[in-house]
Amino acid sequence: MALFSIAPLGFANNDLPDLGTAAVNTFSLEKENSYGDAYMRVIRSSAPMLNDPVLNQYLTELGNRLVAHATGVKTPFYFFLLRNDEINAFAFFGGHVGVHTGLFLNADNESQIASVLGHEITHVTQRHLARSLEAQQKSSPATIAGLLGAILLTIAAPQVGMAAMATTQALATQAQINYTRLHEKEADRIGMQILVDAGFDPNGAADFFSKLATRYRFTTKPPQMLLTHPLPESRIAEARNRAAQYPHRYVADNLDFQLAKARIQVRFSSYSEEAALALFNDQLRKNSYQFEEAAQYGKALALLRAEKAEESEVIIDQLLAKDPNNLFYIDTKTDLLLERHQHQQAIDLLKQERKLKPTSQVVNINLANALIENGQAKQAIPLLEDMIFLDKQNQLPLQLLSDAYKQTGNRAMEHFAKAETMALAADYDGAIDQLNFAYRLSEKNPLQLAKIEARIRQFKQSKKQLELL
Repeated sequence: MALFSIAPLGFANNDLPDLGTAAVNTFSLEKENSYGDAYMRVIRSSAPMLNDPVLNQYLTELGNRLVAHATGVKTPFYFFLLRNDEINAFAFFGGHVGVHTGLFLNADNESQIASVLGHEITHVTQRHLARSLEAQQKSSPATIAGLLGAILLTIAAPQVGMAAMATTQALATQAQINYTRLHEKEADRIGMQILVDAGFDPNGAADFFSKLATRYRFTTKPPQMLLTHPLPESRIAEARNRAAQYPHRYVADNLDFQLAKARIQVRFSSYSEEAALALFNDQLRKNSYQFEEAAQYGKALALLRAEKAEESEVIIDQLLAKDPNNLFYIDTKTDLLLERHQHQQAIDLLKQERKLKPTSQVVNINLANALIENGQAKQAIPLLEDMIFLDKQNQLPLQLLSDAYKQTGNRAMEHFAKAETMALAADYDGAIDQLNFAYRLSEKNPLQLAKIEARIRQFKQSKKQLELL
């Protein structure tokens, strides 16, 4: 069972038949979704998740483009980013796919990132994790519990988790190792088909594998992922051979990928303030970029980080003049306007953009935030409630909703929103405390009291379920 996108392959038969999802009896889809929800809450509490609307929307749209061409999709997918320079990605129960920012830092183009996502999507659609556990159905309950615990550790802290899994009896047998390699073979093969059907370059996988293998071949300290999941030449060769079976076509890189990479380099990587600015100045001086716009955008972000807002805004305005509906630019323009306390101008800009993109996470989060900062929290509340209805896993609109209720003086709902935020991070005790505060402040509202009572019961039950994992 491999949770990581780049894992050992093992065999060379390119005509491996689909294994499908037959014989998965131990874990129903309902149980998988329950585990996935619980694990995701633990990740929010223990891992450096990125609540960046621009990057989250980009990753979600890219992932959904690939999912649209997958077969056997039985659950919604949820893509999220972790701030970690390690080259890694993983998939687990309930359609959850996590991506480290290091993957963006080391990829050259969108097809390379898409190849990793296609592989992870296949792990989900083929139910590889559940099938690995199904293979352990004759093992002792302690072994199954140990494996589930190790999976949770792997998700929350990959290095610790891989060590824990290595000690699990279920993974110690050669039969289990072979079964895992079969899953990886299937994920590579079906993942490439998804990649091609979605319009990406089938060479993306092999190009990325080759790059990593070359970079770390002679290093004395390779990334942790490559220590546990090496890249043998056979896997790279198989990826090349598989890609060669598809008709050759030119696939242009995507500007949005390069903008996302620049954003991560400036805001969510180990680059210092000076190094980030030097990076993009150097690209612009040497013309060493895929898109000049991405290099300019990176420079603008670096200038803003260095508190040179006026210089940054000159660049952003130039970029917006050429591409007025680009959400990367609009998000940064909003930051610049709010920094100068030009709240109404930011609101007007975002309301105009919302006419074109009414469900955009970037537009709606920025608009709600601008309204709250401008003392118009009452207008922000329905906007945030709609966002929460569409995406119940996103903490950011709940946090803003709590701020909005506080500004309007609705303390009961302020505490209710805080409770929901805490529950998403598996802090059920804290969530119940917040609901108790909300209950005491809702004495004259019978419907609200009933809603709070029901939520307290649900959180208590969820806490018990989490303790049993």
